[in-house]
Amino acid sequence: MSRRTLSICGAAIVAAGLFGCGPDEPKPGTVLDEAMRAGVKAESLRAAGEDYFHDMDYNLVEGRRSTFTPQQIEGRNTWLVWTGGNDTLWDRLTIDSIGTFDLLKTISSHPDQPNSPYGAGYGRHNRWRYLGLVNEPCFKEATGPDPNRFGLWLDARDPSCPSDPFADATKYPGVKIGARGKTVPVGSYYGEPAGIVGLRLLPNPNFDEQARQRWNSERFYNDPSYYFDSKLVRPYRVGMSCAFCHVGPNPIKPPDDPENPKWENLSSNVGAQYFWWDRVFNWRGEKNESSIFYQALHVSRPGTLDTSLVSTDSINNPRSMNAVYNLMPRMLEAKKWGRETIAGGGLNNKQFNDFVPAGDPLSQFFVWPGTTWTPRVLKDGSDSVGALGALNRVYLNIGLFSEEWLLHFRAVIGGRPISPIPIETARKNSVYWQATEMQTPNMARFFLGSTDPHYLKDAPGGPRYLAEDAATLQRGKVVFAERCARCHSSDIPPLPSGLDLEGANGPNYLAAWNAYWAWTKTDGFKAQMREKVLRDDFLKGNYLSTELRVPITLLGINACSPLATNALRDNIWDNFSSESYKTLPSVGSIKIRHPVTGAEYDYTLPGGGRGFIRPASLISLWSTAPFLQNNTVGHFEWSPSVDARMRSFEDSIEQMLWPERRDKDPLFANENGPGVGVIDRITTDSYLDVAEGYVPDYLRPLVGASRRLFPFLGGSGYSVRIGPFPKGMPIGLITNIDLLGSEMPPAEREAHKKRILALLKHTKDELKASKDLPTVLGKLVDDMLAVSKCKDFVVNKGHYFGTDYFREEPGLGDNDKRALIAFLKTL
Repeated sequence: MSRRTLSICGAAIVAAGLFGCGPDEPKPGTVLDEAMRAGVKAESLRAAGEDYFHDMDYNLVEGRRSTFTPQQIEGRNTWLVWTGGNDTLWDRLTIDSIGTFDLLKTISSHPDQPNSPYGAGYGRHNRWRYLGLVNEPCFKEATGPDPNRFGLWLDARDPSCPSDPFADATKYPGVKIGARGKTVPVGSYYGEPAGIVGLRLLPNPNFDEQARQRWNSERFYNDPSYYFDSKLVRPYRVGMSCAFCHVGPNPIKPPDDPENPKWENLSSNVGAQYFWWDRVFNWRGEKNESSIFYQALHVSRPGTLDTSLVSTDSINNPRSMNAVYNLMPRMLEAKKWGRETIAGGGLNNKQFNDFVPAGDPLSQFFVWPGTTWTPRVLKDGSDSVGALGALNRVYLNIGLFSEEWLLHFRAVIGGRPISPIPIETARKNSVYWQATEMQTPNMARFFLGSTDPHYLKDAPGGPRYLAEDAATLQRGKVVFAERCARCHSSDIPPLPSGLDLEGANGPNYLAAWNAYWAWTKTDGFKAQMREKVLRDDFLKGNYLSTELRVPITLLGINACSPLATNALRDNIWDNFSSESYKTLPSVGSIKIRHPVTGAEYDYTLPGGGRGFIRPASLISLWSTAPFLQNNTVGHFEWSPSVDARMRSFEDSIEQMLWPERRDKDPLFANENGPGVGVIDRITTDSYLDVAEGYVPDYLRPLVGASRRLFPFLGGSGYSVRIGPFPKGMPIGLITNIDLLGSEMPPAEREAHKKRILALLKHTKDELKASKDLPTVLGKLVDDMLAVSKCKDFVVNKGHYFGTDYFREEPGLGDNDKRALIAFLKTL
């Protein structure tokens, strides 16, 4: 092997994942999922009809609890327990994350495993407090190894409860493949409950006799040389349903003890607002603080995660979990200005018309061959092919047909070209996809009956927070009408003649938006809007968002989320975004701050879909703090009680309306104003550690040579250690490095990759030569910014409407701000 080739392969190890010398993978489009390989038909993977979750979703409609049709019950069961074979992905990610992620450890209550997230005594009894995961009712904490479950310390079913109906392997027979039916049961296609809502245990078909002989549960918990091994086969794989990220305590019927909720205390649709992603995806929690993986995950505040973490776009952009409220009003609003043109692979998305007869209310949102009217679920408005397409895409994103999906990118690390996953391929080669397409229409029907608002007046003790005098509330409504409703109401006045927001989606959208925004500042709009807001029925059927795409040049928020690239043309979600989205223009330039000097400079944003955010709904706003798309504004409270929610709401809404109260980086110690705020920085000197068990056999001969060629490589034996990444460095300087240069012409793209590798070496040399961080970053930061995919590092800035920081209108006085807050509590 030539020195040049050896250097390239060594550099690949340094880049932690650019393993260009590995064995060939199957070609995309040639693999089948496990169900198809086992000869299972989609019709046999039907949605369960048991009304097991009847106590959930305590919504009051005219004083009565909601009831559901058989179709809606099936839809709820799909939402809560269907994992669609994605246990294959979550098992694989224990390898791709180099041992950082291991759901089987996360769900365990072993009392003394080393590096357990919070030391001895961690388990089900404090899982909510530390992880923000919802303990499933009818389970108890493990008190010892379970001999019936391979010695694992997993939650045990309370014998006083009825059995879980979905685990019935006779009624819902699982996919018999590999070791299933031999060393492990076949089980149910729903698996069995893991003790955490949204997680299901499924027998691992790779757990053959050789794996069974090697299995040692105590070493799995206590021996790093055993569990940090890519060849270790676990007896179970953990599957994930939508419930994992969307079920949470019901705001109007919270549990007395959040560690021990009842089903009646849980809501299907509020979002996992308390979920600590840096602890869930990183099973060692804060004990792993010196890992660069931990640092990258730590930017996710509770209730947020980066939904492009697996199919990485090289932008660290955590977003809050979506709550699902008022689905039918949201759909009807889409008929006003949610028209999108779909083409190419997007035409393969299922529409409601494929399942309902003509004349059904759900049949009005698509016209053949390629026009759809759709709500925008993702915050950047990119999922734009219809509501069913949005639901089905989520299943791919959480691992359905990962056998194919993972062939289109390199998971977690990135560093190789991304290609679209075609719906046509999924429909042809995945039984799980076929079954999911058949089940999601009833899931949508479930949402039609389960997504009513949660009002503070209906919550225990809630009315005492609404004790505002009538005049203050009236003034708050007027302020809302004049300043907020233009983005946060689905009931607005008819558009003036010549303004067509519906037909403008696409290259002409920005001009139409600017005309709309100018109209909302007129006296005519404000007068009509006041009349609407002051009506007693203003909130009835109001989604409290326009769902229009708002340019971030106006919002002033952090740009990383709007710059997400997964839905761009020819990217992974190409088939799930519309032509209208793909042809959106550039929004122009924004002001950003240099992460070392603090200097302000212009940043021109690319087009093709990026640069916009749809407004969040304000339904049940009192229960959803902290605020902004990344939960960075306001104090987080771990308790789901009404009092705790209101403490968080009060602090968060005050920071929104008095932005000078927001946290800020020491870089801005003596400065206030637009663009000032927090920069996420590495909290301690950190390393990328690759245990020997995760270095592939075919690369091990290169490790020693690579250390000689690249002296900054550490480690012993065949392990690799890269670092340190120093305390205080903005983590975005590392996580946002554009590994591919995907938007560049091919010749420039190759040169860009070489600049990346050269930058890594230069970085280490400078860090080794100097311990003074400002000096080091002063030499490197501009080079790193030059290859960054998102150069915006201030995370809690923006949305300055109604404040003196917003330069288009006078700021509100304190009395008007207080009046507005009084009204917002009633939403």
